[in-house]
Order: sequence, then structure tokens, then C-alpha cells
Amino acid sequence: MTPDQGTKSACAHLLVVDDLEVNRDLLARRVRKLGHTVAFAENGREALERLAAETIDLVLLDITMPDMDGYEALSRMKSDPALAHIPVVMVTAIDGVESVVRCLEMGADDYVTKPFNPVVLRARIESSLAKKRAADLTQKLLQALSREMAIAQRIQLGFLPDKMPELAGWGIAASCVPAKQVSGDFFDALILPSGNLAFTVADVCDKGVGAALYMALFRSLLRAIACEGSVDEAPGDTLRRTIAFTNDYIATVHGRENMFATVFTAILDPASGRMDYINAGHDAPMIRRGDSSELQRLPPEGLAVGMMEGVVHEVRTIELKPGDALFAYSDGLTEAIGANGPFGEERVTEALLDAGSDAAALIAGIGVELATHVGDNEQHDDVTMFCLAAAP
Repeated sequence: MTPDQGTKSACAHLLVVDDLEVNRDLLARRVRKLGHTVAFAENGREALERLAAETIDLVLLDITMPDMDGYEALSRMKSDPALAHIPVVMVTAIDGVESVVRCLEMGADDYVTKPFNPVVLRARIESSLAKKRAADLTQKLLQALSREMAIAQRIQLGFLPDKMPELAGWGIAASCVPAKQVSGDFFDALILPSGNLAFTVADVCDKGVGAALYMALFRSLLRAIACEGSVDEAPGDTLRRTIAFTNDYIATVHGRENMFATVFTAILDPASGRMDYINAGHDAPMIRRGDSSELQRLPPEGLAVGMMEGVVHEVRTIELKPGDALFAYSDGLTEAIGANGPFGEERVTEALLDAGSDAAALIAGIGVELATHVGDNEQHDDVTMFCLAAAP
């Protein structure tokens, strides 16, 4: 086995770009000796045509050529998303240091000088190919991860209601916008066997995949336990039993993970407007009373769900009257950062006071205002909104 054979790597396809045939032939012999295949181009323009027509793993690019020189060819390659990832090793005369610096600043990966030293040439080629293979592998892994995250996002969306329940005299609307592909926030709304409306807005601590997994667990427990009660069970008892079971299950079975969720959950009797609710550490929902300029808050009482076993959460009761609107949200809404700072509760308050009795219009309006406020800034937290409006 020769030294060259002992260092061979996987076969690659290289493009040699040089206007002198003697240089092309010399480089081709060296490249083939390394176990790679070769394509040729006599100038930059022909090189770009080759790159568009076939898969090239690395380009050996001369600088001084007629028609289109190496500078222009390199510039076009690096500005083209389809070609920018291909490594480029510049070929230059031994006294062309300034040209090399210019090419490296433009995005070239390495360089070799004429006359060619076989050891140096091999090292430059294999080093550049190794970096490309690593980059290609990373890209494949990222693409695979992206596909998996898209599947996770689709599955998680299945945990949210396809559409809101329809109740005569009541409007219901909600939205959930994840900061990442998946969300730790969620909302839920369903009609219980008793005919009452049960709904929840919750925010699992943290963000991303971990929060999304626990979001599915919290949502499933809350919904399943709430539906287990008898038709005659008092709404307050249903809420108390549901939150207590979910809290103790998370705190005992998953306590080592220190995961918890702030939860606002309620049961509405649509005939009377009576609403029993528990606010377990969640941002205080707002209630606009008819055409009043005053808002009522439903502040949190007790710890978030899952923080500690045996926590007792108090059930409170209010009455929603014709024209009233309840708006619940996660902290991602008020804390969303724009050029002028956080979105803030004041803007939410103004939007609720200015809104009519259309729940969907309120959610959409705040969404538009939020998008305008955030602008090009990155979204750092999930944003969930829920509105329940009683017809005037």
C-alpha cells in the first residue's frame, strides 16, 4: 500500500478550472491519484455552467483567466444559495499572497500555489472535502430534525380543538402561536355531559420540545378527568377534582422533572351565565362588563399545577351577563418584545375595552396589533389568547 492509498477517503467529484491545459492535466493526475474523479473548465463562465449541470464536491479555481476570472466566479458562487456550500480551493502563483487574502475574504476555503507540492495539494483537498462532508452530514441531520419537528407540530395541533363549541348566545374564539415549532401553551374548550362549557388556558413552564410533551400530558389529564364526573356533579366539584388529580399526578409521578403549568380553568352554565373557575398561578384574565370602561380581573390564587403535592386550589364563582366578555391569555402576549419594549397589559386592556361583542374579531384584532408591535423581532415565548363573549 502506498502512502497516498493509505490516506484515500470516499470518492469525490472535483472541478478543475484553469485556462492552461498543462495545469489542468497536472491537477487532474494528482486528483485521480487521490481516488477522485475530475471535470474541467477553462474559465469562470464555463465553471458556472458545469456547476449548474452536475454535482461537484470541490472546485480547484485558478485566479487569472480570460472571459471570467477566478474572483468573479468565486463571487457568483458564494452569492448563489445553490452553490455557496461547495468548497473552493484557489490556485495561485507563489507570489500571489494578496490575491489569496482577497479570495479568502470572499469565501474561498483554502489555496494552493504553483508549482504544486503533491503533499500540500493532497492536504488542502482532503481537508476541504472533510469539512464539506461534515457540513453535508449536519445539513442532513438538520433536515431530518426539521421533518420530525414538523410531525410533532402536526400532532400537537391535534391536541387543540379543531373548532370552538357552539353555544347559543355565546361567542368563543382562541388562538395559539408557538415561539418554536411546538408549544408549551394550550387552550381547550368542550361541552360536558351536563351541557355546561368547560374551558382552559394554560402555560407549561419552559419552551420547546420538553414543554410540548408536558403540554400534551396536562391537556389530556385535565380533559379526561373533567369528563369523568357525573351529570349531577356540581361544577365547582368537577374543577376541584380535576385540578387536584392533575396536580398530584404531575407532582408525584414527574416531580423529578420540576415541570408545572399555570392554569386558568372554568365551567360556564350557558343558561344562567354562572361561571365557576380556578386560577392556579395564571395571568389574571380580564372581564369587560358590557359597555363599561372598567375591567374586572380574576387574579391567581394558589400555586401552579404540579409544583407540590396536596395543594388545594380554591374555586371562585362569578356571573357573566349579556354584553360581557372574558379574555384570558398567556404571558407571552404581554411580554412580547417590540422596538418600544414589551406589548404590555395596557394595550391588551385598551383592545378589550374598544372591542365589540365578537370574540373572533377581538382575538384577530389583538393578533394584528401584536404582530405590528413585534415587527421583525424574534418571538421568544408562546402566545395564547382565549375569548368568551356573551351576546348583548
